Amino acid sequence: MIHELDEDSRGKEMEYALIKLGCSPTDIYSHMDRIANLASQRAVVIFSKSTCCMCHAIKRLFYEQGVSPMIHELDEDSRGKEMEYALIKLGCSPTVPAVFIGGKFVGSADVVMTLQLNGSLKEMLKDAGALWL
Repeated sequence: MIHELDEDSRGKEMEYALIKLGCSPTDIYSHMDRIANLASQRAVVIFSKSTCCMCHAIKRLFYEQGVSPMIHELDEDSRGKEMEYALIKLGCSPTVPAVFIGGKFVGSADVVMTLQLNGSLKEMLKDAGALWL
């Protein structure tokens, strides 16, 4: 999901806030490219914060299924704040955990838990090559 600032009644305010935080449009797209690159490196990639309890729960969910996701802790990355803004631009709300399966953005904790409960998550993991059951 992409949040189009030009279609949001408060889009200009959000854009100014991003610029005040030091993000230029070029920077944001550069970080979006970095996220896309990282998200394609493994079958499951989770953008997380080490202090986030929902991130911990989602990581544990994958580990308990025998999946070894690539974890990228934004709070331990010098460019983590900028990457977090890029995740917002990609439609991640809240920004963490942001789960990518097979290089595609799946969603945050609520979406992943819904997929787990309705049985879709396991199939997605198989299709992405994260599970061989």
